[in-house]
Amino acid sequence: MIEHPVLGAINRAGFTALGWFVPAPSDQVPPDTPFIILIGNAGPAMFHRFVRERDHSTTLLDVWTREVVTHLARDLDATAVFPFDKPPLPFLTWARRAGAGHISPLGMNIHPTYGMWHAYRAALLFPVVFDLPPHAAGAHPCETCADKPCLTACPVNAFTAAGYDVSSCATHVGSAAGTECKSRGCLARRACPVGHEFSYTPEQAEFHMKAFLKARGADA
Repeated sequence: MIEHPVLGAINRAGFTALGWFVPAPSDQVPPDTPFIILIGNAGPAMFHRFVRERDHSTTLLDVWTREVVTHLARDLDATAVFPFDKPPLPFLTWARRAGAGHISPLGMNIHPTYGMWHAYRAALLFPVVFDLPPHAAGAHPCETCADKPCLTACPVNAFTAAGYDVSSCATHVGSAAGTECKSRGCLARRACPVGHEFSYTPEQAEFHMKAFLKARGADA
């Protein structure tokens, strides 16, 4: 693990620095941004903090994230932007620039360390460039994965060469047959061997699957 005061502060806040880079004009980063660090959850640490601090009856994850990351950014003399901002910012493009992974066959980002068990929650925009070594995504792990179990684990074949069939996925997860996916997380995602030690706890997986169903207007 790279030691740096800013990375340490991000880690102590329950987040993970997933990648960083010096932006170019073509990166669609807000003006006067010499350096950007992408942060999010990798494994359960951020979710554990969220569970401890949120008001279970009212607080949404995005609301909590904006509050705590804005406070973190202020402490670090940075500005925070979020993937749920409108208009949306190109977080996955930034991930490529930051050496934070590759596109998996499921269409999700696969990180060289955390596999698919991570998510981008914010980007911290700094007024100075830090002396941090460039992040490298390394070889694409999916290219050497002969069996690609992620593509055959879905009970309704929601992941194909044509893309992700969101409707079939949501219908299955919301049904009695989809209890395993709903309570423990996506079977296709769980089939990936990369970064399995960072997989979500059942509580965290169920939280995200219920949020997915709610967003689709299904019964969560």
